[in-house]
Amino acid sequence: MKTGYRRIFTAACTLLLAAILSVGAAAAERRAVKASVANIRSGPGTRYAILWTVEKYFPLQIIKKSGKWYRFVDFEGDKGWIYASLTSKTPSVVVRKGTCNVRSGPGLKNPVVFTAERGVPFRVLKRTGKWIRVQHADGDKGWIYGALVW
Repeated sequence: MKTGYRRIFTAACTLLLAAILSVGAAAAERRAVKASVANIRSGPGTRYAILWTVEKYFPLQIIKKSGKWYRFVDFEGDKGWIYASLTSKTPSVVVRKGTCNVRSGPGLKNPVVFTAERGVPFRVLKRTGKWIRVQHADGDKGWIYGALVW
């Protein structure tokens, strides 16, 4: 008898764990804004208020889907809604520290080509170790240290 209960319990736990992991995987989808500017709304529709705007490549962590709208959380923990067609699966990051250097190559010995402020988004082109080759929407490219971005 105990063996039968143990098997049922093990099977139930396995199913529960699989369900939790699949929900977490769906909720963990990362998207990036593909429009030059996109409105972030308080609800899933154009009748809802615009809370703020974001620029191209701004990364979003999708937490819910409602029709053609995504509810997301951003690097600051702020939540909002965006129309799904304004996003893509393009890998992207956003500067989460004050001001950071963007360099000509992956490493501190490479010269700084420009600086980026907190909240500036980039498309990810390549990763080498802890460094990320990025491109801004205006075309500027360089390398940024991974710990400085989300």
